[in-house]
This record gives sequence, C-alpha cells and structure tokens, in this order.
Amino acid sequence: MPLYDLVVVGAGIVGLASAREMLLRHPALKLAVIDKEPRVGAHQTGHNSGVIHSGIYYSPGSLKARLCVSGAREIYAYCESHGIPVERCGKVIVASDESELGRLHDLYERGLANGVEGLELIDRERLRELEPHCAGIAALWSPNTGIVDYSQVAAHYAVDVRNGGGEIHTGRRLIRLQRRTDRVVLETPAGELEARRVLTCAGLHADRVAALSGGAREPGVVPFRGDYWQLRSGARHLCRNLIYPVPDPAFPFLGVHATRRIGSGEVWLGPNAVLAFAREGYRRGDLAPADLAGALANPGFRRLAQRYWRMGAVEMWRDYSKRAFCASVQRYIPEVTMADMVPGPSGVRAQALDPRGRLIDDFVVDADGDGVMHVRNAPSPAATSSLAIGRLVADTADEAFGFSLAGDPLSAPSRKGQGTAEAGIGG
Repeated sequence: MPLYDLVVVGAGIVGLASAREMLLRHPALKLAVIDKEPRVGAHQTGHNSGVIHSGIYYSPGSLKARLCVSGAREIYAYCESHGIPVERCGKVIVASDESELGRLHDLYERGLANGVEGLELIDRERLRELEPHCAGIAALWSPNTGIVDYSQVAAHYAVDVRNGGGEIHTGRRLIRLQRRTDRVVLETPAGELEARRVLTCAGLHADRVAALSGGAREPGVVPFRGDYWQLRSGARHLCRNLIYPVPDPAFPFLGVHATRRIGSGEVWLGPNAVLAFAREGYRRGDLAPADLAGALANPGFRRLAQRYWRMGAVEMWRDYSKRAFCASVQRYIPEVTMADMVPGPSGVRAQALDPRGRLIDDFVVDADGDGVMHVRNAPSPAATSSLAIGRLVADTADEAFGFSLAGDPLSAPSRKGQGTAEAGIGG
C-alpha cells in the first residue's frame, strides 16, 4: 500500500485548488485526492450559477472580502491563460423603491472598502441603458462581475493536479479515518489509503467528515436547496446580463435574481432558499431521513428557524408557487410572465451554523491536532475565490503540518495543536 504525504478528501473546486497549490509549493509531495463521486466537481461546484463575484457583499476585513477580490482577478487570468470561456459582463443591483436606497448605498460603501474596482451608483436612466427591461429607481453597477462555467474550471484544476504529479481517485467514499503514530489510514470501499497528513474539503459533508477524525462536530452543516426557473428562449432578451435585487442584510442569501449563463445564453431566475430534505437533494421529493433528522435535531437550526420562521414560510411558498416566484422576478423585470418561465436546475448549499443559530459568515479552515486539517466552511463566493482559498489552505497546512518550502516537504516536524483561519456566509 503506497504511503502518501498528503491525501485531500473532496474533489470539489476548493479541494482541487488546495491540492494544486500544495503541489506548486512542494513538487516532491506525494499527493492524492479522493472523492466518492465518479467525477470531480459533482455537487456545489457543478450546481451553481457560474457568477464571478466582485466582492461587494462581504464584511470589510473578512476572509470572504479579501479572498473574493483577489480571487476574482486570479480566476479571470487563469481562465484566459487556459482557454476557458469567461466573460466580464457586469451586473446591476437594483433598488425597486426608496426603502432600499439606504441599503444600496451601504453596499456601495462596503464594495469600496473591499477594494472592488469600477463600482458606480447609477440612476434610472443609466440602468435602462444597461438593462432596458429592468425597473428600478437606482442601481449599483459592478462592471467586473462576470460569468464562467466552474465545472470547466474544476476540470482544469484536476489536470493541473495530475500534471503536478498528484493522483485523483474518484468513486472512493471515505468510511473511516484512523490515526496511528505516524500516519492516518483512510478506509474506503475500494480499499485503504495511508497518508502522513490529511486535508478534508468535504463541502456538504464537512462536519461529518471532520467527525470521522475525532474533530469537533461544530459548526454543523445544514443544507439549503435553491431552485431555479429559466426564461424561455423567446424571453431571454429581457435580461442582458446579471440583475440582482438589494439583499436583506439579515439573511445570507441574495434573493431571486437573473443570471445569464455563459455559452448557452440561458437566463436563470433564482434561486430561492429552502431547507433541503437531503444533503444531495436536488429535487423537491428527494428525502434522506438521516439528513433531515440531523438538520431538525441541530440546535442551531432550530434557533434559526424560530428567528426567521416568517421568511422561511415565504421561501417555502415561493418554492411551490410559480406565481409567487414570478412576482419576485417582476419586481425588477416587470415584463416577465409566468408563460416566460420554464423549469430550471437546482443546487444545494452547505450552510454552517453555530449552536446559537448564527450563520457562520466566513471561510473557516482549522487544523485538528496531529496530521489532519479541515476546510469547515467554504460557501459562495468560494468558487470565485478558489485560487486564493487554495493559498490560504496551503499556508495553514504549511504551518500546521510543518511542511518546509526547501528540501523534503516533510523535513520539518509536525506541530501539534490547533490552528484556525477564520473571520467574521452571504453568496
């Protein structure tokens, strides 16, 4: 059985970016990535809207803010150098009435504080120039927001990992982690792997995988499903690029918005945000009893539900009522009719909560004692920020695992203890 220097659990965009960065720093590293799915990027990476965020929404000084702004620059450069289709199309965040003007201005100030380039507060006339069918009294114009297919990005990261000497093993579900004196044994249905160090980037299952190593069970993950509708082909002209409402600052989701997809020209409307009855439940009828029971038993989720039950009820109603969903879209694109909307895809977001029911609003990476490290929380804009997150993870791994930049990657002894990189989720 081969002994790896590092095994990365999870072949989503964050796991692949982290593996890629580790190999760039330590070319001699014997590294493998494992994932239970038959392909890379099968879940959150492959079920998102494909937006390259500019960094407007996030608290100044947070990891999200810093890594999104730098990550967006890097993702554009990476795509252009690797021939991945990408478009810097821009987006508008629209105030529908005067009650939203204060929050719109706050977003503008926050974006400036985060170093977002090109932001502009615009009036109704300029909004109509950019989006002729959009209704609003003012808007925030973000010219550096863009679109890309993150499945393609993840596939290229996987090529980089392999070209750097790493291995990627799909179809290998992690069953158990056993710590031994000088190594960690990873049990999978396809057999065991041994590694000196393990990094987990398990997304929707981050808390469960951390628990396999004896790590803390908090923060727990609660899955939220987001459903999309699409504009029929004859109505796509109603949205040129990206149109977003002014978000509610008390909730981490951005509200129903319109997103043009790269390549296909499709326009997605959504998503809403409802409790998913399965962590990988992309349809309303999908049910995994253990997942649902775990969410309902989570004290943080129960407190969250008590606090936001009215908003949750609205989201549930909009999930089942096409008319209610259409009404949300008509606030900023009034010409859209129910006949213009056809069913679209769905995604599931891993939302980390603390026991008090507070939404953990930033990326969280921690070292779990000897030999194991976890990415505990990496929601949107993790795809935009993936190259920058890869550096954050590699920095933490170098310190926690004692990797040396010179000579043998394991020449320095591991440092026992806890290392945490966290601040502060909003997508």
